[in-house]
Amino acid sequence: MTDELRTHDGLTLRYWSWSRNPDGALPPVVLLHGFAAHARLNWEGPGVVEALVARGRRVYALDARGHGASDRPHDDTHYGESLMARDVRLLIDRIGADEVHVAGYSMGAVVAVLAAAQDSRISRLVTGGIGAGAVEVGGLDTRVMPPELVSAALTAENAADAPERTRAFRVLADTAGGDRLALAAQIRAVHRGALPLDRITVPTLVLAGAGDPLATRPEVLASAIAGAELTVLPGDHLTAVRDPGFAEAIASFLARG
Repeated sequence: MTDELRTHDGLTLRYWSWSRNPDGALPPVVLLHGFAAHARLNWEGPGVVEALVARGRRVYALDARGHGASDRPHDDTHYGESLMARDVRLLIDRIGADEVHVAGYSMGAVVAVLAAAQDSRISRLVTGGIGAGAVEVGGLDTRVMPPELVSAALTAENAADAPERTRAFRVLADTAGGDRLALAAQIRAVHRGALPLDRITVPTLVLAGAGDPLATRPEVLASAIAGAELTVLPGDHLTAVRDPGFAEAIASFLARG
């Protein structure tokens, strides 16, 4: 099922929902995808949605502003993870639940942290695809993915002309059918301040691929969140989500609350 959400600044966002014999004993789950991906690519394809609904969960996944089937303005002022966190709170309002669980990957993990620090309705949290950079830099690790280079990769006339260091983001954007100018606007507006990790008091799972350059030393992030658990899986930033353990780790952890 799919529906629309109107944001405070006039954008229309698309979100998806799934359920099969939902068990009302556990809260709904909200899934937040990574940069240049979209909800179904990040969560349905790798089996996360199926793993959750098979356990009786009602699942929601938002196409972030600038991504997927949501509006894709090209103005930087419409972007940044803080605005996306505000969109998440609006989605929770729409769901109408007193309590939700949230899982985010990469950009979506940053959004999830910001939302969980502000919204007491989020009672269990999973962050994937981020590591020490979330503590040492704040947000995505811009030491590894400099915004100016990612923007150059996205706006280059040909993929072959994109800076080699960030060419994978251009390939992902093209594969996912992304609007490259909208994605470039988001990366220019990427969150750069300290994340409020000390305000995360809910049970949290930190997930990272062992070979993920954007999630190196994930134990640093886990140590910065009170009581957080850490699971490291095979794979890098793009392949860890397709390891069978990824969906199982999320579904099992969220089933405990």
